[in-house]
Amino acid sequence: MQILNRKANFNYTVEDEFEAGIMLLGSEVKSIREGKATINEAYIAEQKGEIVLMNCHISEYKNANRMNHEPRRVRKLLLHKKQIEKLLGKLHEKGYSAFPLKIYFNKKGFAKVLIGIGRGKKLYDKRETIKKRDENRRAQRGEE
Repeated sequence: MQILNRKANFNYTVEDEFEAGIMLLGSEVKSIREGKATINEAYIAEQKGEIVLMNCHISEYKNANRMNHEPRRVRKLLLHKKQIEKLLGKLHEKGYSAFPLKIYFNKKGFAKVLIGIGRGKKLYDKRETIKKRDENRRAQRGEE
């Protein structure tokens, strides 16, 4: 099961990508496997020298009763030291943002987050993206 951030490529130009592990509770893993999570408003930030995933909503798992998790809690991301330094270097540059592109499970069954780093698009860039997308759809249908 993959949780995608469909708005990321529309709102940002992605310049670099990182794969990071994510620290989850058992009930969070089960919710993600059911596809009950959203990362559309989520972002990556620094807290006390660590990289964290903020504002990611993972719904409560219905069978976890009192041992359930808080849906919008801060989740620590697991990266190598050099990756953290590179990510923080980009984040401290003016205009750069870090955002999750997707959450997925790798072959070993571990939850991973694909982090994108890029600049926010201006309104005219977004219009250009819409124009290209519409042209591609017309070409696939065989119109023109």
